[in-house]
This record gives sequence, structure tokens and C-alpha cells, in this order.
Amino acid sequence: MNKDVNTYFSDGCGRCSFYATPQCKVRNWPKELEQLRRIALDSGLNEESKWGVPCYTHQGKNIVIVSAFKEYCALSFFKGSLLQDTHGLLEKPGENTQGARLIKFTHLKEVLDQEATLKAYIYEAIEVEKAGLEVTFKENPEPIPEELQLKLQENPDLKAAFEALTPGKQRGYILHFSAPKQAKTRISRIEKCIPQILEGKGFFDRYP
Repeated sequence: MNKDVNTYFSDGCGRCSFYATPQCKVRNWPKELEQLRRIALDSGLNEESKWGVPCYTHQGKNIVIVSAFKEYCALSFFKGSLLQDTHGLLEKPGENTQGARLIKFTHLKEVLDQEATLKAYIYEAIEVEKAGLEVTFKENPEPIPEELQLKLQENPDLKAAFEALTPGKQRGYILHFSAPKQAKTRISRIEKCIPQILEGKGFFDRYP
């Protein structure tokens, strides 16, 4: 996985076989990504590499991510559900998403025409962090997979560690464990994450 922001914009995140090839998704949106990066930096955010993609922070708090997809590039807000979204631009990345919201772009003109609005959204997201606002996550909205329930019953320490996690971290694991169709794959995912759960870390905490 790539850990350098500049390399991301030229070669991608490094999380798939298309890294540094013409097929990498970042190659689809070079000008759009460049301008989204500029807008984030012009808004006073600090630039870091997290999860292989450019992450923009304010006083150590994650505000937005710039990322590329096959059909579009996006500016994603970590606590987008708390924004007023006065222009109706924000979308949920997925059906199970609770806090994050993104704005999709398929043309450079879209980015440039909405620059003032994007900055306003970013400034609002910064104020959300300054105010200490938090997304209210539903506790375990998805059923716990049977394989995880068995592991928790077999290992009291694991059960205590899992129950001590925040609802958001529990949910992250539940979604990760539930995704595979085959039981053996679900079990493998659970076993790989046990040390991390025992350390009190969330699924995404494994990334620097």
C-alpha cells in the first residue's frame, strides 16, 4: 500500500494490481484530483496519507479524503451526515454507511464551478470538529455473523474486548466479517483480526 501522497496522485493507492499502471483509477481523473487537492489545501487543511489515499486533517482530526473510483472521483467527508448540505451534494458511499458522505465528480468543470461551495462545506466540517460533534451510530444494526458469535463464546477475553469497542468499531468488524459468502472465509477474517480486537483497535486502525 502506498504511503506517499504525491505518489498516490501519479500511481495510485497501491492496494490492487493496477498500481502504477495505465489501468489505475487515478489515471482517469488527474486534473479533477489535482484541483480537489488544491481546494483542500487552500481551505487550510493538512495533507497526510492514510489508508493509501490523501487524507486532509485539522488539528489531527480527519476532515476529508480525496479519492478516485472507476466511474468518478470524490471528495469524502468523514462526518458528512452532520453537515447541513444546503446544496444537496452529499451522497452516502454505501447502503450501510452512517457518518461518511461524498461528493462525486466526473468533469473538471464540476470541481471548478463548485469550488466556493466545496470550501464552504469543508469550513463547516472543520467547525463540526471544533464543536466536538460526533455521529450517533446505531448499535449493531447488522446481525453478528454466527462465526463471530461462536468465537466470542469460546474466548471470554475476546468477548470482553469486542464488547469494549465503540459501536462504530464493532460495526466495522461486523461488516468486514459478514461480507464473504463462504463460512471458511468469514472464519479466516475473524481469526486474522483477533489480535487487533484484543488490543482495543478498530478494523481501520491497522492503517497508519
